[in-house]
Order: sequence, then C-alpha cells, then structure tokens
Amino acid sequence: MKHGHFSRRKFMGITAGAAGATLAAKTILLDPDPLFALPATLAPSDRVRFGIIGVGMQGSGLLGNCITLPGVECVAACDLYDGRQALAREIVGPNLPVTRRYQELLDNKDIDCIIAAVPDHWHKQVVVDAVSAGKDIYCEKPMSHSAAEGVDMVAAQQKSGRIVQIGSQRVSSQIAAKAKELIASGTIGDLMMVEGSLGRNDPTGAWEYPPPPDLSTTTLDWDTWQGTVPKRAFDPLIYARWRCWKEYGTGVAGDLLVHLISGMQFVLGLNEAPKRVMSMGGILRWNDGRNMPDVHATLFEYGKIPVYMRLNLGTDTPEIYRFMGSKGMLELTDNTVTFSGQAGIDESPSYYANSFPKDLRTAYIAKWHEEHDFRPEKSAPTEGITYRGISFDDVKPHLWNFFQAVRARKPVVEDAVFGHHAALACHLANASYFRQTAVTWDEAAKAIKS
Repeated sequence: MKHGHFSRRKFMGITAGAAGATLAAKTILLDPDPLFALPATLAPSDRVRFGIIGVGMQGSGLLGNCITLPGVECVAACDLYDGRQALAREIVGPNLPVTRRYQELLDNKDIDCIIAAVPDHWHKQVVVDAVSAGKDIYCEKPMSHSAAEGVDMVAAQQKSGRIVQIGSQRVSSQIAAKAKELIASGTIGDLMMVEGSLGRNDPTGAWEYPPPPDLSTTTLDWDTWQGTVPKRAFDPLIYARWRCWKEYGTGVAGDLLVHLISGMQFVLGLNEAPKRVMSMGGILRWNDGRNMPDVHATLFEYGKIPVYMRLNLGTDTPEIYRFMGSKGMLELTDNTVTFSGQAGIDESPSYYANSFPKDLRTAYIAKWHEEHDFRPEKSAPTEGITYRGISFDDVKPHLWNFFQAVRARKPVVEDAVFGHHAALACHLANASYFRQTAVTWDEAAKAIKS
C-alpha cells in the first residue's frame, strides 16, 4: 500500500460549532506507524521468542505475520491436527519443533511468550495455563467462551502479573486512534448514538469451511480437541465449522461483533460492560444444523448512550461505524475516518409558523431573517474531512504492540480486563438472543441477569 507524505501535523484543526455553507470534504493521509523502528538484526538477548498454539485459518496468518517482525522468532508450534503442524513448518522452516501437547511449549524455557489461536472453548484453559507457567500470551478474540470463564481469566492474569493481549486488532489501528483523538477533542460535540454493522453473503463468510480431506482420528486428536464439551463422535464439519455451535464457539457475536465492540470501546475510551442489552435475530439463511444465529441485531446501553450493532451473514455490507454527535457525525470504514459537520441550527424560518395567522406569520418570518440571515463576518464554514490510512483490519500493528510490550514489560493496548469487557458484550448479546429478553451484567454477582 502506498502512502502519501502528508503529516497529521499539517492539519491545524476542524472548525467546530460552525453555521453556514459546507465545503467540499478534503482528504488527509495519515502517517504510517513506524512498525519497523528496530534494526533487523538484534542481539540474541533482545529477541522475543514465541511459541504458537493453533495453526489454523487465523493462527497460520498470525504466524506468517509474526515472523516478519524484527526481533521476533518462532521457537515451536502446537496443533492437534498433523496437517497444521506441517503448515507451520512450511511457514517457518522445515526444522521447526512441532507437537500436539501445548504444555511442552509452556515448559520450554526458550519461549518468552505464546500466540494462541484456538477455538473459543479452549481460550480459558490455554490462557490460564500460560500465565500460570510464567508466559505472556496473545490470545485471539473473543477472550472467553462464557462470562464466567472471562472472570476466571482476568483473575488468573492479575494473580500472575503476566502480559495478556487479546486479538482485536482495531484497537491498534491508526484509523481508530484518529477517531479517538477527534471525539476526545469535541469534534462531534455531545455524543448521541453509536451504530455499527457488518455483513457477509457467501458460504465461507458463514463459516461453511471445507474440512481438510485427510482429517481423521489418526491425523487429529479429536478427543483432546473437544476439551470439556460433552463428547461427540468424530465429525469433520464440527471441527472445521465450530463457530456455528454454541458448545464450541460464540457465533457472529464472538467472531464479528467483538470487533465492533472493541473498536467502539477504544474510540470512546470505554472499559466497562454495557448496562443493558437486547438482541433479536435468527437462523435465516444458513439452516445447516448450526444453533447460533446468522442474523443478530443488538441494542446496547452504555451509560445513557444507545449503541446499535447489526450482524448479518445473508447480505454483504461493509464494516462501518457511525459516531453521531450534536456537531456532526464521524464515520469509520476499513481505512478511512470521515467527519461530516452539522451546524445544528435552523437554516430557514420554522415551518411551525405555518400554523400562525398571516399577520403573525409575516412578522415572525421578517424578524427571523433579520436575526439569522447569512452574514459573512459572523459565519464560518462547516467543513467535512476524511483521513485515510492503513486498514483497521491489519493485524501486524496489534502483534507488534504485543511483542514490544513483552520486550519492554509495558502495558498492552488490549489487556485481559478490556478483552473481558468486550467479550462480555458479546456474551450478553447471545444471552439476550437465547433468553428472548433484555439482560444485564451484575458486577457484584459476576453473572448475567434477565
């Protein structure tokens, strides 16, 4: 991706609270983050060595990105399926140590930290075991498979003092950072409402993945993969499409909604569970045996602000946020932040005056024009502006933040508490869907209540 040479320092500010004409929106290119500030060759003592647990669709992508970062080295890989052990060696090198037992990575003194990309129902155990073994860990989103597991994971992280970062990359993007800066500076005025949406319209987007052709109980440790879930006979479709079932995954809430929620939390500076949640939806397109909805719309209440999030696996729509305020709207897409200003004033006499008798109406209109007609010396333009940068879906900045935190022992951008609150919103959305009623989070009881 090519980047322009405009600096964010060249933009001096946005005219706020202005009445008058709207100018054509201008575009400013954001400076790319200095991902590769470290030299390519570092002393062995400065290098961060990681092991990866889970080398599937997401894990293989994380692995490929990690090994391109300076000062980062993969020491070993773990996967319960032999084909993905082979894939890890294809990505890193033929001599990479591989295993089916992730405990071997936790016992390995040469490993500083863990990258975990396992099904949701394994997140808690892997994270708790990792921090208890003295390893820092980057765990894919959503942090937990249930609200109760999230509580346990936060407790384990706090007890151990290890670094935990959850893999919702929106919070490390320059797009979200610019939106956060604009909202904090009062650009949109008083926040009124937030909405977000994301849609897909194809079998792969609905997780109807093709199982590996050689998958069997010989090439896969099926019993271990199932974990503590009630045991079922070997089923390649469950292995490949686990997100479809609540026993293993968290549906569109844990796969997609968590991105919208974590990005929204970051932009608004929130780190809390919503006060109240109401969901509806259903299995409207992919009636393939799954028990998680493929259409899921949820209304959240954060403080006094309504947040409306829409997920749909039956219609393709872009991932988009809209932060609506009294001075205008901020819209986030994959690689843009656009502010559309609004004066928030009457631009003509009120149409309510049509209910006045003629003499009163005429006098009102004349007085309105006398007080409000456009005067150049008293009016300023309401300016629209777009910032363009690297996609907020780019995972490399998020991984880099994690490895830098491990190296420097500094806080991460999405720790266990933040990840827990983002996952809680998803668990509340699922609970509301299945209970068919509004739900709340009882912080004292650490439980979801209807």
